[in-house]
Amino acid sequence: MPAVTADTLTLSRVRPPAADDTERPVRSITTGPRGYEGEGFPVVRAFAGVSAADLDPFVHMDQMGEIEYQPGEPRGTDWHPHRGFETVTYMIDGRFAHQDSHGGGGLISDGATQWMTAGSGILHIETPPAELVESGGAFHGIQLWVNLPRADKFAAPRYQSIEGGEVRLLSSSDGGALLRVIAGEFDTADGVQRGPGATHTPITLAHATVEPGAELNAPWSRDFNALVYVLSGRGSVGPVRHPIQQGQLAVLGPGDRITVAADCGQDSHRPALEVLLLGGRPIREPVFHYGPFVMNSKSEVITALEDFQAGRFGAIPPDALMPHRAG
Repeated sequence: MPAVTADTLTLSRVRPPAADDTERPVRSITTGPRGYEGEGFPVVRAFAGVSAADLDPFVHMDQMGEIEYQPGEPRGTDWHPHRGFETVTYMIDGRFAHQDSHGGGGLISDGATQWMTAGSGILHIETPPAELVESGGAFHGIQLWVNLPRADKFAAPRYQSIEGGEVRLLSSSDGGALLRVIAGEFDTADGVQRGPGATHTPITLAHATVEPGAELNAPWSRDFNALVYVLSGRGSVGPVRHPIQQGQLAVLGPGDRITVAADCGQDSHRPALEVLLLGGRPIREPVFHYGPFVMNSKSEVITALEDFQAGRFGAIPPDALMPHRAG
């Protein structure tokens, strides 16, 4: 798992607990089912079985891979529309190419993130580059959908490319965990440290590597919800150490801190506990989600379908990226 790494002893450390801080308890732990997306790449449906109220402001999350493709096997998605939310694609291992109808695009790899605000409407494609299709190789990432409030549903589309070296790197108080902050902020001994992602909806998104036997106890905004998803490894979460492992999502209750600990024994090919910490300020508005549209009502989704069919989401560029088929 070669996402950005660093010597934790040289980094700012998250603020230790204050006397009146409370730990967020575990409300539920669910196991994401496996499925396929787009042209057939394997995913774990991380949010399956969790209520929309517990996820708010998030809508959907897939763990893509973790897989070692053989030559000719890599798959992605073809051109498709979105409206009413933001897509966040974080590539932990491997490469994914993106292009959209508003001029955004590029190659994301090894710790990079693309943050696309669909807003009023956009067409885009995400697909493995030709060289990966031909050669095969590792593929592992996350796609997260972040809802937009009613006032921002028709915001102008926007694209952010966040390279792996641009994320804010922090350490746990004992140096046993590395925290990669993509968006949002954490209190540290050196003041507030912020990730580079610019978001319409206030959220925090971070990827933590917790070494065997170590613990991450991180401050968390009281007005955000809190979710912990295990990308790899085994450990525990919350003040009473509920066991949690790869492919599981913990929904946490109210409080000031998130605690995640790694088991002392990990599999040889998964040497540490890898988790996503994510949360945001709930929007608390009606959500009507149908396919690639996330709106507030059925009538708004019908309008989105009509606008897409009428070509109002933009046009596929003449030099459009297309899925590559091995020759």
